[in-house]
Amino acid sequence: MTSAQPLRVGMVGYAFMGAAHSHAWRTAPRFFDLPLQPQLTAVAGRNADAARAAADKLGWDSVETDWRRLIERDDIDLIDICTPGDTHAEIAIAALEAGKHVLCEKPLANSVEEAERMTLAAETAAKQGVMSMCGFSYRRTPALALAKRFVEQGRLGEIRHIRAQYLQDWLSDANAPMTWRLDKSKSGSGSLGDIGAHSIDAAQWVAGQSITGVSALLETFVPERPLAGDLVGLGGHGDLSGDASRGKVTVDDAAIFSAKFDGGASAGAIGVFEATRYALGRKNAMRLELNGTKGSLAFDFEDMNVLSFYDAAESPDAGFRKIFVTEPEHPYVGNWWPTGHGLGYEHGFTHQVVDLVTAIGEGRQPEPSFADALQVQRVLAAVEASAANSSQWQKV
Repeated sequence: MTSAQPLRVGMVGYAFMGAAHSHAWRTAPRFFDLPLQPQLTAVAGRNADAARAAADKLGWDSVETDWRRLIERDDIDLIDICTPGDTHAEIAIAALEAGKHVLCEKPLANSVEEAERMTLAAETAAKQGVMSMCGFSYRRTPALALAKRFVEQGRLGEIRHIRAQYLQDWLSDANAPMTWRLDKSKSGSGSLGDIGAHSIDAAQWVAGQSITGVSALLETFVPERPLAGDLVGLGGHGDLSGDASRGKVTVDDAAIFSAKFDGGASAGAIGVFEATRYALGRKNAMRLELNGTKGSLAFDFEDMNVLSFYDAAESPDAGFRKIFVTEPEHPYVGNWWPTGHGLGYEHGFTHQVVDLVTAIGEGRQPEPSFADALQVQRVLAAVEASAANSSQWQKV
């Protein structure tokens, strides 16, 4: 802890992502030297009692029941948006216009048009020193950050193949209840935007290439779900009584698409993406594999402290070797535990705070910017357009 100038945070939303972000804001300054000192000043939620309970549990000093009041407060420097996608644009634009820094959860918005307006507001605000960032937290996983370092060092050579999967199973029960994630008006899309967006961002970021076109297939396996029931984690158990109402699922359950990357100075890679919440036995298998002319790397978040790497210059029969990403020289790791003592899901959010606060303190644009997130939004839109047009090739 330091005597640095405070960075007073106001957070909108306090559920799954709100809890993860709260932990990060509390933890980051205790393990990293930051140019500004985060303060958990206020949390906003529509239900006053629930918001107060969340504030007490998660460590926030005060509560608002209207996010607009949060933005109006003079004792708030940054707005952290942890709400469903249908609210992102309105909150973020209002905050930026009020001179507040913004951290916004992914995907940036529910449409390209919203994301474009947010990006314009962010670029305008940046001219006044007001910064913004989109929360693609998997970038801050040490093993993925090491993968990007390997690519930048040229250890893979020219990248030819990119494979990305995000596999979960929490919706596999056809009677799990409806949630906002299954309502397109709130979430924008299903597996595609909720988890596929992470894969898109990670693949482009690690490879240093952007997706230029896609051919896609979307599928909804269960068209209706119980409106009532017991929520457990992200899923739960729906009310199956005879008079229980059911609601229409208006998003995709699974997304599959092929992609072409721009390649920069060399020929672009080709990619294959899959996102589903119906892969029984897969809990959070966010996977990425890159094959190049000199080597390959592979990552699976279910074994998040390991990066598998193959160097073609070594003996051909050596195969992949596992790198345990727990050494002090590995990204972010030196501020945590001794070698061999791995990190967890929550550390990515802590590293996200570290990078954001450091960038704000240094007066530079944090990454990923809203412009970066807009590009991901355009890929999501292209996937939906292709799937709606018999999987025809769609330029991004």
